[in-house]
Amino acid sequence: MGGEVAGSNIDGYVSNLENKRIDLFDRGTKGCGEDNVLLAPSMTNQQLVGSGNWMMDETDQAIERSKKTEQMGQVVNELDSIHFSIKKASQLVKELGRQVATDKCIMALLFLIVVGVIAIIIVKLVNPNNKDIRDIPGLAPPAMTRKLLWSAS
Repeated sequence: MGGEVAGSNIDGYVSNLENKRIDLFDRGTKGCGEDNVLLAPSMTNQQLVGSGNWMMDETDQAIERSKKTEQMGQVVNELDSIHFSIKKASQLVKELGRQVATDKCIMALLFLIVVGVIAIIIVKLVNPNNKDIRDIPGLAPPAMTRKLLWSAS
């Protein structure tokens, strides 16, 4: 009695498996061709499992390609932002370079003016009677009082 119940359960299981095998390949025929449907009833369980594993591998590969595409999109976005940052930094460096160059020119001109003033002071101190060099206000001896040509008396 126990053998009959077990045998009928196995027959039902095999029948159910055959139905699932046909359903599996009937659903997968859209865009895949009719070869799978014709081969499904004649395939062994091992072949069906292998085919299912192959389909899962193909799906996994498609998912991985999709992830890689998404990652590449993110990389492109990051590269764009890095490029923008580099452009801004380059502009700032150029602007700072101009400011430094301007500051150096101004400092050089101020240095020349100071050296010129110091040279004039030294020449005046060494040779105070030289009339070719004008007197520097504040360094020359006080001017003599002027005499008027006529007097009020």
